[in-house]
Amino acid sequence: MTLNNIFQFLVPKDKKFFPLFEQASANLVVLAETLHEAVNAPIAEREEYYKKIEELEAYIEEITHQTNLELSRNFITPFDREDIHALVKSIDNVADNMHGAASRMRLYQVEKITKSIRKLTEINLEACQLISVGIKELKVMKDPKAIKETCKKINKLESKADSVFDKAVADIFENETDAKNIIKYKEVLSSLEEASDKCKSVSNVMEQIAVKHS
Repeated sequence: MTLNNIFQFLVPKDKKFFPLFEQASANLVVLAETLHEAVNAPIAEREEYYKKIEELEAYIEEITHQTNLELSRNFITPFDREDIHALVKSIDNVADNMHGAASRMRLYQVEKITKSIRKLTEINLEACQLISVGIKELKVMKDPKAIKETCKKINKLESKADSVFDKAVADIFENETDAKNIIKYKEVLSSLEEASDKCKSVSNVMEQIAVKHS
């Protein structure tokens, strides 16, 4: 048994932070699912999805706030305090950007949803599902290699999202003649692409924690 394993054995089982991480990641998956459903729904049905996304983003923000409160109250934490803050904040940032994409579609009254928008919401959903898997792997911390493999998959999805975004923006400038539509679609696509970047940030934090505890 390594010194690190002995230390983890002696530290009381965490009952505060991982439940919050799991709540945040579970709600992040639901938010991503709701956004993907919204862009595949008829325009008349999208408002209900947008409202649900707004509620989910606010709930994740509250979990972030609660986590930071627990950090101020608790001396013993499952891993470094700065890593706890970085992890929950990076999850919150993913939610913020997906909510931002939904808000722009709602505010700008984007009627036609492009294949690129649908593809980016699909990629972000897959990345958020992997984030949830990674959180569960961090909780047991039995196989750092499994965490690294999950993070690698998230990073590949981020690269895929970059390619979809670049092609989508090129297509807009080549085929769209209405300047207003160019702005609308560019804003929505940018928020979705930024969400994938933030998923990669979550993966970086998870991998950093895994390395420290391996």
